[in-house]
Amino acid sequence: MDVSQSQYQLYPEIQPHAKGMLDLDGHHKMYWEISGNPEGVPAVFLHGGPGAGASPSHRRFFDPDYYAIVVFDQRGSGRSKPFAEIADNTTQHLINDMEALRRHLQFDKWLVFGGSWGSALGLAYGIEYPDRVAGFVLRGIFLCRQLELDWFLGGIAAIYPENWRAFLDHLEAHERHDPLNAYHQRLMHPDPAVHGPAARVWARFEGACSTLMPSPRSVSSLETGREALALAHIEAHYFVNNLFLSDDHFFSHLDRIRVIPTTIVQGRYDMVCPVRTADELAAAWSEAEYVIVPDAGHSAMEPSIRSALVAATERFKRY
Repeated sequence: MDVSQSQYQLYPEIQPHAKGMLDLDGHHKMYWEISGNPEGVPAVFLHGGPGAGASPSHRRFFDPDYYAIVVFDQRGSGRSKPFAEIADNTTQHLINDMEALRRHLQFDKWLVFGGSWGSALGLAYGIEYPDRVAGFVLRGIFLCRQLELDWFLGGIAAIYPENWRAFLDHLEAHERHDPLNAYHQRLMHPDPAVHGPAARVWARFEGACSTLMPSPRSVSSLETGREALALAHIEAHYFVNNLFLSDDHFFSHLDRIRVIPTTIVQGRYDMVCPVRTADELAAAWSEAEYVIVPDAGHSAMEPSIRSALVAATERFKRY
């Protein structure tokens, strides 16, 4: 379904009524918060990256009178501690963290809402704990396959040659055939003079490719020192480890989640997570509602994507 849903707007800004730090393992502590209706239908927001962290705007995709809105920062991200930590930080850890948070908050099940990396984490959690998922709202689908990494770290140059050239220019000429490992070495280096600039270039590249129209604000919000470091450091860690999942993980386990009410929202001109992946998932998952937004790229904050996502959380009220 190829639609534009501009009639839906983000809900007004709200503040959390509960928040805390969940001790995960004696080392990692995860920030969480709840806003909206304390007695409402639980909905959990999964941020992208991995490593991007959550923000106050993420509360606004949900009707605060209807939903108990759970937002948290994944291991190493945002307000979670230790900051930018990659030790004991894998997809399986994050799945288990979500389940630990659900139990801590004493919710029976929740609506799982995630975009980009958040779509992969949400699906992976659902495959592991299908009885705990009331529904999915998924955006900018990423399924952790090698072909998707190859696109982001090379193929995207066909559309954004100037951004790709700037990304490679940070490397020595002999490293540019393998930018992922070259950046990984820099980002894992203990010296801030080495990992800091690499993180800013990595984050600037990702931000510059994330919207249909150029958005300097989107780029600048990603490339500040703290946010850029967590995003680049954790993404590179996950990417060199193939996201800790097999290439066919989602398609081979789709039957475990097939009957869960699901909406897939995809920007037609998403250049970070191209529409091909969402289309393949929708073709294999005929029960899911599939919404292609014709005038948007990757970012959840593009007007038409925002509108389609709010429309999806409104439609979920029927369930």
